[in-house]
Amino acid sequence: MIKKVKIIGAGLAGCEAAYQLSKRGVETELYEMRPKRMTPAHRTGNFAELVCSNSLKSEDVETSSGLLKEELRIMDSLILKCADKTRVPAGSSLSVDREGFSLKVKEELLKRDIKIICEEVKDIDGESIWIVASGPLTSEPLTRSIERLTGKNTLYFFDAAAPIVAADSIDTDNAFFASRYGKGEADDYLNCPMNKEQYSAFYEALVSADCSPVKDFEGSEVFSGCMPVEVMAKRGFDAIRFGPMKPVGLYDKNNVRPYAVVQLRKENREATMYNLVGFQTHLTFGEQKRVFSMIPALKNAEFLRYGVMHRNSFVNAPAILTNTFALKTGERKNIFIAGQLSGVEGYVESAMSGLVASINAANTLMNKPPFILPATTISGALSKYISESDSRYFQPMNGNYGLLPPIEIKDKKLRKSAYAERALNDLKVMLTEGRN
Repeated sequence: MIKKVKIIGAGLAGCEAAYQLSKRGVETELYEMRPKRMTPAHRTGNFAELVCSNSLKSEDVETSSGLLKEELRIMDSLILKCADKTRVPAGSSLSVDREGFSLKVKEELLKRDIKIICEEVKDIDGESIWIVASGPLTSEPLTRSIERLTGKNTLYFFDAAAPIVAADSIDTDNAFFASRYGKGEADDYLNCPMNKEQYSAFYEALVSADCSPVKDFEGSEVFSGCMPVEVMAKRGFDAIRFGPMKPVGLYDKNNVRPYAVVQLRKENREATMYNLVGFQTHLTFGEQKRVFSMIPALKNAEFLRYGVMHRNSFVNAPAILTNTFALKTGERKNIFIAGQLSGVEGYVESAMSGLVASINAANTLMNKPPFILPATTISGALSKYISESDSRYFQPMNGNYGLLPPIEIKDKKLRKSAYAERALNDLKVMLTEGRN
């Protein structure tokens, strides 16, 4: 009989999972290959090393990132506890002393009955309960093991994501619903037309915009399968008009074919978020905001996620994971995938996935019902998104208000306040009822 849980990776998700399991009296083994074997991104062997930034984003509970943090504090998150104790001044954001934060996380784990094993895990056996939180730079041997478990076509090696905008920030007076040549449902795509003058200005801004630097661990193969829109544009003035912005088969509200069109595709069933189809990009976030806001229908767009193109292993979560972060089928339901490998994006989101996966691993061990968070919370909505969105178009996602069931309040500030109030109330009710 299985009596323990093995965790791969001492990043944010893995450390959070180890803490939650230990707190529940579960025998826990935490494996970390660093510093024996390093990744191209990490610089130390520290636990929960913050690679890109020391900021965990806004603390304002009326922002999605602030609400997510408050949800995790209510659920006794180790990562938030350590972040609060090692914070540095950063206005309304939660930023931490990187080294102090990592040391605090490890210190807290060493206080508990957790077996820490500094070695690389190359294969996942089918008998133990595992939480795989090995991150976006998972080693090659472990990657092959994951492929054997989930199928080769369910694991991706590059994150080539287009921007996502909030539906209520789109100027629908400058857009129209239609599918190319009338195929599919009429509202499958929201089309943002441009005349020649608008397109010319947009094109010049796009080809001259600043791109993010390519890190030394990124391969050029990222560009072969999914070319950045700005690279395609540099091939000629009409290149993207014959590519992602082609107007053929589309007619606007006046039955006129536009000069160029940006198509937006629904990112969720509730149609609260839209993806810029074919707009994978390597532009800096600031340039994405500036250039893509030149599209008339997106002049006031709220960007929920900017486009990214970088080395980032992640599974096609909707095809293989439940909202408990467990594998969906067969005898492998005792294997959980958490952190960025599961398709969540961001430090705090990774910690959340580790928390949810570990509570469900413990519940599996103890024959308890699944721990499923309310879809009205950022935590629950993101867990739902990674397990239920369209697997054909899946890309990693951060927590944002576009994931939540809509609240019909026109004033944006009041609406965000209502989102936060509803989320925290629903979470507290669930926890009070003992469903954890």
